[in-house]
Amino acid sequence: MANTAHLMRRQSSRDLYAQRSIDRMEMKELRGRLVTMENGQPSHRTHVMYGATNEAFEDTSPNRRSSETPTSKASSAEERGVAKPEGGVERESWDSKLTFLLATVGYAVGLGNVWRFPYLAQKNGGGAFLIPYFVMLAIEGIPIFYLELAIGQRLRKGAIGVWHQVSPYLGGIGISSAVVSFNVALYYNSIIAWCLFYFAQSFQAELPWSECPKKYFANGSYTTEPECAVSSPTQYFWYRTTLQISEDINYPESFNYKIALALVIAWILVYLCMIKGIASSGKVVYVTATFPYIVLVIFFFRGITLKGMSDGLIHLFTPKWHRILDPVVWLEAGTQIFFSLGLAFGGLIAFSSYNPVDNNCYRDAIMVSMTNCLTSMFAGIVVFSIIGFKATMVYEKCLDVRNETLLEVFGPAFKSMVLPEAGQTVTVDLNGNLTHLVMPHLPVCDLQKELDNTASGTGLAFIIFTEAINQFPGAQFWSVLFFLMLFTLGIDSQFGTLEGVVTSIVDMKLFPNLRKEYLTGGLCLLCCLLSMGFAHGSGSYIFLLFDMYSGNFPLLIIAFFECVGIAYVYGVKRFADDIQLMTGQRPGIYWLICWKYLSPLAMLSILISSFVELATEGSAYDAWIKAIGDTERKPWPVWAVLLVLVLVLASVLWIPVVGICRYFGIPIIDDEERAWFPAEELRDFHGIEPRPVSTTETLLFCTRPDGSESCCWPGCCETDDEE
Repeated sequence: MANTAHLMRRQSSRDLYAQRSIDRMEMKELRGRLVTMENGQPSHRTHVMYGATNEAFEDTSPNRRSSETPTSKASSAEERGVAKPEGGVERESWDSKLTFLLATVGYAVGLGNVWRFPYLAQKNGGGAFLIPYFVMLAIEGIPIFYLELAIGQRLRKGAIGVWHQVSPYLGGIGISSAVVSFNVALYYNSIIAWCLFYFAQSFQAELPWSECPKKYFANGSYTTEPECAVSSPTQYFWYRTTLQISEDINYPESFNYKIALALVIAWILVYLCMIKGIASSGKVVYVTATFPYIVLVIFFFRGITLKGMSDGLIHLFTPKWHRILDPVVWLEAGTQIFFSLGLAFGGLIAFSSYNPVDNNCYRDAIMVSMTNCLTSMFAGIVVFSIIGFKATMVYEKCLDVRNETLLEVFGPAFKSMVLPEAGQTVTVDLNGNLTHLVMPHLPVCDLQKELDNTASGTGLAFIIFTEAINQFPGAQFWSVLFFLMLFTLGIDSQFGTLEGVVTSIVDMKLFPNLRKEYLTGGLCLLCCLLSMGFAHGSGSYIFLLFDMYSGNFPLLIIAFFECVGIAYVYGVKRFADDIQLMTGQRPGIYWLICWKYLSPLAMLSILISSFVELATEGSAYDAWIKAIGDTERKPWPVWAVLLVLVLVLASVLWIPVVGICRYFGIPIIDDEERAWFPAEELRDFHGIEPRPVSTTETLLFCTRPDGSESCCWPGCCETDDEE
């Protein structure tokens, strides 16, 4: 009804503006809309909320400048969903709250939820792993997720602009996030290309990885391909047909034109989805964010009907309580939470900067974080129900081979025999004649061993899961669904990662006269050219190197400095005040403790533990050896170690470099006007009154009685609460 009334008033007040009191009533009726009046005077700022393309939410308040008409440029900008902050710089806005939530869920829920979490759970104690997993979610995952959504919404800029505004000395945090996002986007699209390749192969009459190919001779005879015979059809198709892999990272052997073409198609699809920024990617996420859940539900109902499903789920969730005492379990739980939520990439800050200033970012953080974790658990059930089926099929096939061998040697009498060791002589009564036979070598059939034979990452998706799909009736249909699901899971995470890069470039004004679609196209073209480094025989090894090091250490360091920047530079009280202005509710003391103490400590602990683990255990890669049909551990060459150092240092060195340059008067990031933020309007709207500083705040956060905080960083005492 409020929307209808607003539409009627809009039609009758094009030229005759209503009084300010009417707008105050509208603001209470439509809580998403704010009146842009400050101190009783027009602020000359416009603000477009969700649904700017919907007439019912257009800004027709009398506070618009009189020169603006429904046909003016400003109005046309509003109808496109563009928010115009102070300084006349247009900023996009989401079409609706649902679009934002779907984009954020699609960004956070990615391939790691399907192929990383189930493996870690069964490896690190089954059901017992959920304890460190949810503990790390509570002290590390949700607090930092909440922090990034809130600071992006408050300062209304990308990662670079946000951290530069927190303090000019911290602008390097945003640059570091942009560099890491670029590195990750560079190799992440290789996964999408592999999914596209498998997706295309799934339309064949018989899946090409269902059996070993034949090697034909000149006389017309043939034999099974030797490499496939000593491995398996799924391994052969992955390593030889798809990757065309070499046996050493130093010798690429050949260029993989098939994967190169798939990479080009993948980058074209990414560009087409991002060509108009969030205006285009926001539409795409309605498909890419929901389709994986549809497929997971389909696979769930298929999985629970399979033989051996219960064995897989028991193996996944049976708790091994002694594993909780292992610090590696806590390290892997914290790392999984951190990377599955997409923290410190800058994508969340960019997404939230397009939100209305009064959006409830706290509710969004809880909702998306819990959706992400519950998706991981649901995907674990789906994956292990199918892995249980695969393991049961292999186990029963092994038993059949074993029994057939015994039946050939000993006849039906073997069922009542006590079988000796292989190679020993045994006397058997065959048709009344005592016969001395040698005990043959029998295959070892162990269901538990088959259940343990899982993998994470590409091994789970492209080898183990495809092997299970081979056993399904109508395997082609299930293969199409599975790889289409992986594609949609990957591509919307790619949107968020690249959006962090694009927004940072725009905020730095590196190409001020270049339209955003051209900037996005140029970035995708550059990434496409560089990603050809993954399309040769050693490409999968370089992919592994990027996956292991381009994001892990830099993101942990960035997240640590994000917490330090908010807690010790910007100030937790000031940050809590900002959140109260935006949402109407002040964050609880728990969140303040996490931001100031627990989350930085968790980041530091994971970082130090990772360095210790790397120093003690070393690092290597699994090289595929054609002759044995298996992988062999090899050390990284010197040039690969140097590449790792370049990837890490090129990301994190921006943090100290920007601060040092700023100290000596060499600004790398230009100062700019702060984005529009209606502090007084929000204060009046939510009825926020000054509150005394509590004893708890004084003890925990050293807050002075007047509400001020100690300043520990140059430039951090500046405030803009009077905007």
